[in-house]
Amino acid sequence: MWCDIGVNLFSSQFDADRTATIDRAIANAVNQLVLIGSDIAESWQNVEFCQQHSSCVTTAGVHPHQAASVNDDWLQQLRSLLSEPQVVAVGECGLDFNRDFSPRSVQQHFFASQLQLAKSLDKPVYLHERDAFATQIAMLQEQHISNGVAHCFTGDTAQLKAYLDLGLYIGITGWLCDERRGDALRQALQYLPLDRILLETDAPYLLPRDIKPKPGGRRNEPALLPHIAATIARLRHIDIDTLAEHCRVNTQRLFKIGPTLPETA
Repeated sequence: MWCDIGVNLFSSQFDADRTATIDRAIANAVNQLVLIGSDIAESWQNVEFCQQHSSCVTTAGVHPHQAASVNDDWLQQLRSLLSEPQVVAVGECGLDFNRDFSPRSVQQHFFASQLQLAKSLDKPVYLHERDAFATQIAMLQEQHISNGVAHCFTGDTAQLKAYLDLGLYIGITGWLCDERRGDALRQALQYLPLDRILLETDAPYLLPRDIKPKPGGRRNEPALLPHIAATIARLRHIDIDTLAEHCRVNTQRLFKIGPTLPETA
């Protein structure tokens, strides 16, 4: 059984079949999902969904893209969200200097606030980073962050080791399966200890390029997580059951959640 630690379930791409997506995941041995909260409204949507689906838990936070557009009471709202039993991490939070949808100074303010909140509540952080590694790692070091995961890690070996030195887990996606862009990640994977690895699809994004046949609409979903797992097992020359056991233990340790029995599809 697998846990997909990165699902954007309230993307509009899932509007027509949100519950069926969960059913397909369970049918493919993905019996636990961590939904991603990228702003306050989505985080509340996720909580309500998780209350009805025992296979799901969620993060809650403000993505750097949304940092400039949240309400003034966002931090109070986030604190309330983090008191919900379904919320297991603070985020998706971090820095994105690639698109700069929010001014960098605003991103850094919101990131620092969420790091401080996570530390005060003993919650792991769920990290986003794009083209901002040097600033992000400096902020993590400054705040003495050692509890969390680098979500959708696509960096190189040096970046991987910097996150590991902090004590963080690493989220691996289908980026690994991209023959055009995934070379640095495939090299870094060789240095990733099995007790720090987590698996995620980042659905509906990052459909593995080498998956055949291609799903209709080329949408990624949690049911495809075993393809990523098989790729990792092949690249690391390890048994798939060994990988599954490490991922299960890592997920439960980081998010402080117990095993989930499969729901009836």
